[in-house]
Amino acid sequence: MKKIFVSMITLITLLISPVYCANAKVIQDSESQTLYKEQSEVVTVFNNKGNNFYITKDDINLMAQIVYAESCAEPYEGKVAVASVILNRLKDSHFPNNIEGVVKQKCAFSCVRDGKIDAVPNEHCFNAVMDALRGKDPTNNAVFFYNPTIATSTWMKNINKKNVKKIGNHVFFIV
Repeated sequence: MKKIFVSMITLITLLISPVYCANAKVIQDSESQTLYKEQSEVVTVFNNKGNNFYITKDDINLMAQIVYAESCAEPYEGKVAVASVILNRLKDSHFPNNIEGVVKQKCAFSCVRDGKIDAVPNEHCFNAVMDALRGKDPTNNAVFFYNPTIATSTWMKNINKKNVKKIGNHVFFIV
């Protein structure tokens, strides 16, 4: 009897609780949109070949940290390019399907391994992330980048690169 009473109270509570709706705003053609939840947490939805990708405020902050750590001395276009690489990896089936997975994938970003990811990003880094989320990609869909002057990875130096684009001190490419 006690279980029935608790179940009824739970059901009644759910039925009379206010319903929160999400408002949607298109930020990049019909393939992405921003949803606003009641808690004001922003979730961006990407649809890439039938796969939806959700990007939270925490993901945006993590991306801005990577942008700062990897490109703080680079021109603004280089910052957007680093953010674009993260998003391009998110859309590529060879990489994890969430921002944290892409960023923390083993050997993906030297700043994660070196602990430089904990730096506090500036406004330019957040703006670069937002521009990348809006579809700006100066890399032409690159999923890799490196600085040839300081790179220690022989793989990066020796791999056959396609779609190569130099922005600032970084070289962006696909394989």
